[in-house]
Amino acid sequence: MPSQQVLEEKTGEVEAIKDLLKEYKSIGIASLQKVRAAQLQALKKNLAGKVYMRVLKNTLTKFAIEDMERDDLKKLAEYLEGSNLFLFTNLNPFKLALLLERGKVKTTAKSGDIAAMDVIIPTGNTGQPPGPIISQLNAVGLPTRIESGSVWVSKDTLVVRKGERISARLAPVLSKLGIKAVEAGLSMRAILDEGLMIDGEQLKIDIKEVRKNFEQSHGEAFALSLSIAYPTTENMTALLQTAHQKAFALSLNAAVPTKENIADLVKKAHTEMLSLNSAVEKAKPKN
Repeated sequence: MPSQQVLEEKTGEVEAIKDLLKEYKSIGIASLQKVRAAQLQALKKNLAGKVYMRVLKNTLTKFAIEDMERDDLKKLAEYLEGSNLFLFTNLNPFKLALLLERGKVKTTAKSGDIAAMDVIIPTGNTGQPPGPIISQLNAVGLPTRIESGSVWVSKDTLVVRKGERISARLAPVLSKLGIKAVEAGLSMRAILDEGLMIDGEQLKIDIKEVRKNFEQSHGEAFALSLSIAYPTTENMTALLQTAHQKAFALSLNAAVPTKENIADLVKKAHTEMLSLNSAVEKAKPKN
C-alpha cells in the first residue's frame, strides 16, 4: 500500500497538471525517442517564454484529464503512451511545429533508423585503406576501385530513399563515410489547439510549396481583378494605365482631338494622305 505521503505527492502532481491544462490554449505531445538531452535543453532555452515543456507521467495525466471532465481533453488519451514530452503554449500550432523542425540536427544512423533524405554516396575517395571496407561497400551496392592506396567509389549511388529504414549493413558504412542520414529532435505527435486535435502529419508544412501556391494565387487574383476592372489598392495603378491606353486608342480611332493625341492624329492623317495619294497615282491611266 502506498504511503500517505506518496498519495499526497501524486495528488499534488495531478492538480499541477490540471492547472497546466487550463492555462494554455494549445497542448502538444512530442516523442522523446532518440532526443538527446543537450538538444532538449537547447530547445527549452530557445523557446523560453513561448513554450513550457515538461515530461509528465501518462497515468497521472490520464487521472487529471478524467477529473476535469472535458471532452476535448479526452482526445489526448490515445497519445498517452510511451515516452512523451508535453508542450504547453499559446503559439499557433503550425508555428510551434516549424520551430521544432528547425531545431532538429542531422546525426549518424543506426540500424533500423528512418532515412531523413535520399542518401546518395558520391563518386570519389572514401579515405579508407583497402581491406574489409571493400566488401562492406560492395554489400550495399557501391561499386569500388583502389587508387593511390585508398578505396574509391566509382559512381554516384543511391543507397536508401527518404522514409526507408536503414539496414544493419548500411548503417556502419554510412558511419565510416561520415554521412549523417537521420534527423534527431522533437517531432510533434499531435497538438490539441482550443479543442481541435491536429495530428502530427497534418502539422508538417512545406514552406516553399505554400509560398509558391500563395504567389500563384496572388497572380491569378490580380489578373482577374484587372480583367473585371475591380479596383483595389494593389491594382489601381495598373487599372489607370489600362484605362488610359484604351481611351487614347479610342480617341485616335474616333479622331477626337486632345492635347495628348493631337500629334498622333496629325501623323495618322499624314500617313493616310500619303497612302491615298499613292493609291490615286496607281489608279491613273497610263499613256
